[in-house]
Amino acid sequence: MPRFLATDAARSRFGWDALRVVLAGLIAAHGWARLVEGGVVPFGAWLGSQGFPLGLGIAGAVTALEIVGTVLLLARRWVLPLCLAYAFVYAMGIVLVHAQAGWFVVGLGRNGAEYSVLLIACLLCVGLQHGRAARGAD
Repeated sequence: MPRFLATDAARSRFGWDALRVVLAGLIAAHGWARLVEGGVVPFGAWLGSQGFPLGLGIAGAVTALEIVGTVLLLARRWVLPLCLAYAFVYAMGIVLVHAQAGWFVVGLGRNGAEYSVLLIACLLCVGLQHGRAARGAD
């Protein structure tokens, strides 16, 4: 086993860091894809059609959060508040879109909630772990 993984604490730290980095990459991909492919305006229009005031503003804020926030997440800054914000965004996605499509993303269904639930669970675990570590209980 590599030296940097020689202790339980080192393995735990590495595991949480790896999960945080993977989450940042997945979330950044959402924001960048939406921005690069011109999806912010359609997303905003869809939010408006669902009754949200300032749909374009919300779409822009979510996209910015997914791009800028992930840089902060990688840098271990504001991890708990960012994880809570992302969890809220993806929970809203479940309520507005994915729950209607069922559970499965592919296979037995399409566009379901399972991926969002997994993201939310991972985000809450990383956020809570970081919150604990930030208070010196690591």
